[in-house]
Amino acid sequence: MKRTLGILVFGVALMMVGCEKEPTYYGKADKTPYKTKACIEQMRKGLEYRGTPISKIVVYKKKRKLLAYDASGKKMYEFRISLGKNADKGNKIQAGDYRTPEGSYKIVRKKCDSRLYKSLMISYPNAADKERAAKRGVSAGGYITIHGQPKWNADGRGDAYTLAHDWTEGCMAVPNKAMDKLWVAVHNGVKIDIHP
Repeated sequence: MKRTLGILVFGVALMMVGCEKEPTYYGKADKTPYKTKACIEQMRKGLEYRGTPISKIVVYKKKRKLLAYDASGKKMYEFRISLGKNADKGNKIQAGDYRTPEGSYKIVRKKCDSRLYKSLMISYPNAADKERAAKRGVSAGGYITIHGQPKWNADGRGDAYTLAHDWTEGCMAVPNKAMDKLWVAVHNGVKIDIHP
């Protein structure tokens, strides 16, 4: 009974988490925000960059994989990811469709996130995304990131569960340990290609 209740709470918490707009609430299991003061101080001093820089990120939606490469093209990391709840329905078309975009973008901002650990914002929507949405008379949406886990999974004990489900509103979610590796090696301007 306790295990079933625990899985139900995890499921509800996942459903409450999103990416498309800056969220304000993550369910009862996730009210306490991540402490971001140390993260912000690191960024202010430029201390978050260490080691070999990542020069390119490639995401394969169908495989649920994120790969990171150095300047020579050598693969540095490969991480499992979760995507938008409707990621298997194709490319992102509009705000609120819970799809993960496909195309070429750049990392445009790093954020110490009080709800989803840390995040790397991508340059979605690009010109093609905006044009496609305009033809349909809809908003392309925005605020798509690579981010860590919700507060209830801060210690990573729920990674097996979160990585077995697509639960974001369109973002790419990685374990917090993976986010730490990306965080210290990714600068603004790094290219990210997202494939079906």
